[in-house]
Amino acid sequence: MNKDYSYEAVMARRSEIMKKAVGIDYAVFESGRISFDYERMMRETGYTLQEMQQIQGETGVGNTPLLELKNLTALARKLAPEGKGARIFIKDEASNPSGSFKARRAANAVYHAKRLGYKGVIAATSGNYGAAVASQAAMRGLKCIIIQECYDSTGKGQPEIIEKARKCEAFGAEVIQLTVGPELFYSFLKLLEETGYFNASLYTPFGIAGVETLGYELSMQFREREGKDPDVVVCTNAGGGNLTGTARGLKKAGAEDVQIVGASVNLKGLHMASDTHFNKKSFTTGHTGFGIPFSTWPDRSDVPRSAARPLRYMDRYVLVNQGEVFYITEALAQLEGLERGPAGNTSLAAAFAMAQEMDQDQIIVVQETEYTGAGKHIQPQLTFARDNGIKILFGNPDEEIQGENIILPSHPSMIKARAVDMDKLKTSYIKNCIEFNKIESITKEDIKFLAIDCKATTDFVERILKQLGIVIQ
Repeated sequence: MNKDYSYEAVMARRSEIMKKAVGIDYAVFESGRISFDYERMMRETGYTLQEMQQIQGETGVGNTPLLELKNLTALARKLAPEGKGARIFIKDEASNPSGSFKARRAANAVYHAKRLGYKGVIAATSGNYGAAVASQAAMRGLKCIIIQECYDSTGKGQPEIIEKARKCEAFGAEVIQLTVGPELFYSFLKLLEETGYFNASLYTPFGIAGVETLGYELSMQFREREGKDPDVVVCTNAGGGNLTGTARGLKKAGAEDVQIVGASVNLKGLHMASDTHFNKKSFTTGHTGFGIPFSTWPDRSDVPRSAARPLRYMDRYVLVNQGEVFYITEALAQLEGLERGPAGNTSLAAAFAMAQEMDQDQIIVVQETEYTGAGKHIQPQLTFARDNGIKILFGNPDEEIQGENIILPSHPSMIKARAVDMDKLKTSYIKNCIEFNKIESITKEDIKFLAIDCKATTDFVERILKQLGIVIQ
């Protein structure tokens, strides 16, 4: 009897497909109606820090350089009040084999797939992770399929995504390019079932654990070079794995006092699943279209329980505008001689503004850079925006209207890191947990989990629950 591959039938089998494709029985870790044992999941299905370092070292991943941006620091100090202007550093993850920190996630995921006997790996991603998985699969001798949302319904594709498809194909992967919409997840599930390949998800414990080496390495490098940990680490935030893994690595290094800041590009009003909005944005990752939803409901990912849980670790969340990231990208090239892609420069734009609030003896570090290429450069991105009716202007970035214009700052002093209300994010997370789990009453165990999962007090959680009319048992 032929299996039913209709949309409804495949979606109904999603849990069964995912369990087979990831090799994790997530039900083992469930402990309440909302809560689950996150640390046990990370411990029992991941790898130790030493094991991860060894796995990554086998394929040339990690041990990336730490660079001080002396000229950007000098510029920040010219703009800052007297005595202010922290030293700005970057962890140059572009030197990884595939050109981004995601090689760390992919190294562990692909190693794990081979260890479990899978013949190939599949990843659904329009970002750098696809290239990372393809690169690692080539090194480990596994087949690789990358599924991308690449085009709108008119067949028009974004230059940055097309660039990443080229890179995936260069590493020998088969790339399946789709239009934006629900067919991505359907196609992903169908391929997993048909091929029997491993789901090299961004959100598994071994994928997130792979980024722990970055945080640990960063701390060790600073201690050796400066005799102390950095004061602030800024992580570009999209699905949350970058920030989660880095923060966990810092904690494993004992760097408990480092402030963890998430940074995203403000794409307010542009919906990620909208066909008409798809080509109105100039950033395909590291923006609020991923950063906000995945922070407030991490389990929206392609596994039952996401290991990327940024609110657990985030001390502060800031936004920068599109024009500011383009500006700082060019400033990095012209002042520091470093051409890097837009994702890491999202954090750099935020760090440049934040450095001006900090003392000169303090250190702020951007924990990742990414490679640049034909579609990632400023020129094709801005040309593409103009061709799609977006006005390119110089002026005050505060006046930028997402989907209508991109405003490059007329002076570097206009670059800002705009604070997101953390309490609002935590409230949204709690509301989503209640709504998606259809909760009417709640136990103390679940309240404790919620408090840990969004880095809040139990009093804060109970106050929100009472506002929602939830009975506390």
